[in-house]
Amino acid sequence: MVKDGLSGMAARSRVSAAQVARACGVSPATVSYVFNGKSGVSSTVRRQVIEKANELGYRSPLTSAMHNRSLTRVIGLIVPSMVNYMHMHWAQAIIEAAAEEGYDVFVSTTGDDPERLAQVASTFAARNVDGVISTGGMRLDARSYGTLHSARIPVVNLSRAVEHADASFIGIDDALAARELMNHVLDHGVDKIATVIGPRFSTASAEREHAFVEAAGERGINIPGRWRVSTRLHRNGGRIAAQELLGDPAGRPEAIVCGSDEVALGVVEYSIVNGISIPEDLLVVGSDGLARSRSPLLGLTTIVQPVVDMAKAAFSVLLERIADPGTPLRTVICPHRIHIGTSCGCNSDETNALSTSRS
Repeated sequence: MVKDGLSGMAARSRVSAAQVARACGVSPATVSYVFNGKSGVSSTVRRQVIEKANELGYRSPLTSAMHNRSLTRVIGLIVPSMVNYMHMHWAQAIIEAAAEEGYDVFVSTTGDDPERLAQVASTFAARNVDGVISTGGMRLDARSYGTLHSARIPVVNLSRAVEHADASFIGIDDALAARELMNHVLDHGVDKIATVIGPRFSTASAEREHAFVEAAGERGINIPGRWRVSTRLHRNGGRIAAQELLGDPAGRPEAIVCGSDEVALGVVEYSIVNGISIPEDLLVVGSDGLARSRSPLLGLTTIVQPVVDMAKAAFSVLLERIADPGTPLRTVICPHRIHIGTSCGCNSDETNALSTSRS
């Protein structure tokens, strides 16, 4: 009897899409579009509908049937750390994109620790987030992705792909970008070249290193194993790598090609402190294209990723999967370009002439 009574109360108090529409001054179709993740509704109207729906306690029957749970309008964001400015910029862009659609974002860092990543995945599953965007995926990571998949939480990987994961991917063509960067350095006539990348369990770092070495080999340049360094993706990681590569004045490389701007800046910092002039004594280039790296003060030659566009694409793809879990997984490759600074040996007059777009 009590159960029936509660069910009757719930039925009488259930809020309809039509009621939300009337309260907002829009059509019921608009409410449907908002909660099914369809286009054709402005950000302002979308926010108004979401806020009024939350106020009235409305839950879309279609969404509830698809998920067997109510949307929390919260997504999870996994980043390796907030020390790397690239991760900070991605996080900010995702938070802004999510806010436009009425979503909040829980941000968690992993320190590139697989145990921490598994813990974060479990936490997000327990919090019943609607979806997850991850920039901290590891190449083989069945455990954390299995946790999210079991909880029917869609995942979009940003920058790093994960093998055999039930997830969409947004990134650039890392191999192509790395080859372009290495060939530009080789065009300066150097043949003693070292590479510094992030952790090799990152597909982005691994693909960049492989392409660096392959491109050099095609030009007859061998990069010895001791000059292929993997480090942490922050400036201190770059400083540690530079100490390893530049400690012996008699055996220094002429150029260091980095798979990250933060790492490259660490290499530059170590070099300057130790009396090694950039680019006179050593060429240094990076990847990521952070605005501060490209400033006239630093003048780093680097691969530029469209950070905001990538973040928006990641959230848009995730929103599609939240609205309809049956939506096929997607791979979106965004355009990149090479920015020519002065750290590679090009002078300031050449910089603008040599900067080219890539798609």
